[in-house]
Amino acid sequence: MTDLPALPATKPARPFFSSGPCAKPPGWSAADLATESLGRSHRSKIGKTRLAYCIDLMRELLNLPATHRIGIVPGSDTGAFEMAMWTMLGARGVTTLAWESFGEGWVTDAVKQLKLDPTVIRADYGQLPDLTTVDWSTDVLFTWNGTTSGVRVPNGDWIPDDREGLSFADATSAVFAYPLPWDKIDVATFSWQKVLGGEGGHGVLILGPRAVERLESYTPAWPLPKVFRLMAKGKLAEGVFKGETINTPSMLAVEDAIFALEWGKQIGGAAGLIARSDANAAALDKIVAERDWLGHLAEDEASRSKTSVCLTVEGADEAFVKTFAGLLEKQGAAFDVAGYRDAPAGLRIWCGATVDTADIEALGPWLDWAYATAKTPVAA
Repeated sequence: MTDLPALPATKPARPFFSSGPCAKPPGWSAADLATESLGRSHRSKIGKTRLAYCIDLMRELLNLPATHRIGIVPGSDTGAFEMAMWTMLGARGVTTLAWESFGEGWVTDAVKQLKLDPTVIRADYGQLPDLTTVDWSTDVLFTWNGTTSGVRVPNGDWIPDDREGLSFADATSAVFAYPLPWDKIDVATFSWQKVLGGEGGHGVLILGPRAVERLESYTPAWPLPKVFRLMAKGKLAEGVFKGETINTPSMLAVEDAIFALEWGKQIGGAAGLIARSDANAAALDKIVAERDWLGHLAEDEASRSKTSVCLTVEGADEAFVKTFAGLLEKQGAAFDVAGYRDAPAGLRIWCGATVDTADIEALGPWLDWAYATAKTPVAA
């Protein structure tokens, strides 16, 4: 039997590298959450006040213009994006971009559920489709940052100012991690569980003025579930964007999001959050560059995610990655680092703002150990 490699001396202090739900903010404790709103109606004065405060904090940190509305909706990012699709698509042609599993999910919804006939522009995992081929006379659906492929759009320059259709950005792994051009985005969705490290179950829907105009001028041909209805008496239900949620929210999840947003404000707002993600991604890039058996699934740095970073492992198949990730978890060195089930076999390391750069740096020797251990033959 070959001797197993020695364990590294130092572990990441917080070995939470899941791509959702993601690591809690540094210093987080459940004991520090405000609890006055718990056990109260979300329609009570304190309930409405806390929901509105959460929305105001999101607006402040995102530097969101007053022209854009923010609503807290059910169903995490998926619910928010499907709400946008169900309420606004069908007025004109549709183009869907897919380079990972969630983009493919929106293709499936458009084709099989809404019975539309979208133009589908695809690229393989690790690649970005040719964005110059997009027809902006149609409504365009895309993921700003592909969580399961580690590929993002580099910026918003490819979205024209004079577009006729609406831009629908599933931005769940991008919001608070990149400076987003809000004048280019008509609809954006995300969830607190990504860059903020919040709890799951709630989505955030951001509507620009062109999206509101669509809602108020177009009625879909299909029936809408109650949780998708954004209109009341022919006008936008403005209360939704002031904290009057469509269904009952978890006030504990809201308080948890407020904690994360207040932390983000303390470290410099959007700029501070972005800087932390950038530093984490740079630290992981250094680890990859120093190892010939490790690589980036997204080869083009300009379109490489700085949050959900997907890595290739030389010679690895699904079983090897499962063993690799299991070794790290057993040692308490890294949790949830196996790639997404539909993606090519590899690793996925979350580098969002709630992760500490020192923990990314400490991960390098543990990746070496797990790789060598998984390849070491053992006695039967």
